[in-house]
Amino acid sequence: MKNTRTRSLIAIALVSSTSTAAYSRPATNIQSIPMQQQVGEVVSHLVGVMDTSAQAQANPKAPNVRMTTCKVSVENTKKNPKVVFLYQEQAMSQNLAKPYRQRFLKIAPSADNQSIESQSFKPPTPEALIGLCSKPEAKRVIKLTDIGAAKCSVFLKPDGENYIGETPKAGCSSDYKGAVKVTNRIVLHSTGMDTLDRAFDAAGNQVWGSKGEPYQFRWVQPSASR
Repeated sequence: MKNTRTRSLIAIALVSSTSTAAYSRPATNIQSIPMQQQVGEVVSHLVGVMDTSAQAQANPKAPNVRMTTCKVSVENTKKNPKVVFLYQEQAMSQNLAKPYRQRFLKIAPSADNQSIESQSFKPPTPEALIGLCSKPEAKRVIKLTDIGAAKCSVFLKPDGENYIGETPKAGCSSDYKGAVKVTNRIVLHSTGMDTLDRAFDAAGNQVWGSKGEPYQFRWVQPSASR
């Protein structure tokens, strides 16, 4: 009887550990992976098309959002394999021609070389960029002035096969829809990305963003390198 009970407990433990493996693997020593490789892996996790259709189908209150991300080149900048610029737009899946979020991302080692920084920029003329990712990569060339002002950074570290990152503890400043601060935590994994994006007003009240589970973006069309 004792042996049977012991085997049952072991089986339960194995099931529990397997179900959370994607998010609970020991963190990889960042120094063991070259920074250029880490930049490439983060870019590979982001480039392509994802949406939240599966989450929206399971939960009618969840939005159905499509996120499209592609590489871009910046004119008159020296090429550096440790620095990659991306363009990203998000739109409701039923209205892809009118994205509600457009931004550039600069993926590069952080200043202290302890993480990969994904720094976002708000373009000054976003309407001129709609559909940029539908163009061939050779045509996705932008001017430095097109990138706009830096808005926020997420600092990512490898965790097994995943990358996990957060905004700074104090968050990032915001002036969108009554918010003064935004925070984010993201997990990049083999099936897409989970993002816990939240915004708060001056009184500390959450005014938009996820109020429960993270937004669950899943691949519709991964990048060719995956």
